[in-house]
Amino acid sequence: MEAPPDNDVLWARSLHYTHADGSPALGGVSLGVREGEILAVTGPRGSGKTSLLHCLSGLARGQRGEVWFNSVPVHTMGPMARERLRRDRFGWIDPAPVLVPELNVWENAALPLMLRGTSRRRAKVAALEWLERLDIGDKSRLRPCELTQSERQRVCITRALAPAPSVLFADEPTAPLHRADRGHVLRTLTTAARSHGITVVLATHDPDTAALADRTVSLLDGRRVRTVHLPPVTESEGRAACSLSA
Repeated sequence: MEAPPDNDVLWARSLHYTHADGSPALGGVSLGVREGEILAVTGPRGSGKTSLLHCLSGLARGQRGEVWFNSVPVHTMGPMARERLRRDRFGWIDPAPVLVPELNVWENAALPLMLRGTSRRRAKVAALEWLERLDIGDKSRLRPCELTQSERQRVCITRALAPAPSVLFADEPTAPLHRADRGHVLRTLTTAARSHGITVVLATHDPDTAALADRTVSLLDGRRVRTVHLPPVTESEGRAACSLSA
């Protein structure tokens, strides 16, 4: 078993993954992600983008191949070890915002910090700082049911950034946002990642989103390809992406 290059915080080799129904998702994908890099994984829906993020983050385990994080073999970890890794080192943003309805906005944003053992006071300060950056600080005491879809997604992005993860996995993070909001939120996300040295793996089928990354990896039918020409994303497609996964 060959260890990955020292400058790669994430590394995958010959990664194969098949869905529970037997349909193939990844067919031998290999890639490396450098520390502090923003990598966009592009391709049409169904190309394997979400499956790749799931395998890299330990949410799913490939049937074949290797995944390494900081020279630690994720592919040999048991379920509990992968869960700790996700809790302590990784952040995740889903296409559709999912929040705890009983908690208010700042409590939802601070939840990962408090689960790590951070005091409620310190977690609140960190959460409020990020909520302000994402222009939602004035909603901090509201419940999720009182927010718009766009506002709920901003809370989810705050929740992922507040613990300052080593790696942030973002699966179509601006899908629920109106086009006018996407640019601002993406700039905030990428600027925050760069200023805090956070590595970002971003799945998207939107060319404008991919353009903000340092580097792009394209998938088609679960395999890496040189170029995938992505059509422009319409407003209706952006909203529809909330309920679909790659």
